[in-house]
Amino acid sequence: MNEGDWLEVPSYDVDGEVQNISLHAIKIRNWDKAITVIPTYKLVGVPYKNWRGMQEAGGRRIKRSIDIDITSVRFCDEAMINRLQNINLIREYIEAELAKIERRNPDSDDPPGSPLNVRQLTNLDAFRAYVTAYLKSRQDLHQEQMTLLVYQLEPGPTGLPIEIYAFTKTVEWAEYETIQADIFSHLVAAVAEFDLRLFQEPAGMDFQALVRAR
Repeated sequence: MNEGDWLEVPSYDVDGEVQNISLHAIKIRNWDKAITVIPTYKLVGVPYKNWRGMQEAGGRRIKRSIDIDITSVRFCDEAMINRLQNINLIREYIEAELAKIERRNPDSDDPPGSPLNVRQLTNLDAFRAYVTAYLKSRQDLHQEQMTLLVYQLEPGPTGLPIEIYAFTKTVEWAEYETIQADIFSHLVAAVAEFDLRLFQEPAGMDFQALVRAR
């Protein structure tokens, strides 16, 4: 631990920059400007997090998910595929997937009888591909030096989580939060273009609409 390190000590409600280290005490200026002094020996027996590694690496991690309403996941019909092909970031992906489908479904001219009898593209597949392409198009994220992933988590009571794991090129707090907010506000707005819905717990307006519909 060095002076200038960003230290987080949950048991002491400490989250800030180390100002001074002495034999008997460590002085920390929290981000709310409050000063906390912790006896040096106390840190031996409590868990704490030192963010110096993140600062030295030059990248701060984004690890956050959005929850998709599972009932909105479906196979893409022709109209949706035509619409998705107009999205520049995934045009090549859609064309490649259609080529795969055509190769795996040699009798595609015959009525399938059931959509499960042939390979098909889902709107969730397309959305996940879009999120990946969108993140790779951003200049403020690390593209090669650090991990960049978009993946599904296990479905649960709040839907199907699509998680983003990426690193910003800045470790400055305000810039990091701005980048993260920009990414997720864009994705929340983009979900509807794939005929998907975000999961959201019913609120007061939802119950009012239900009562009026009766």
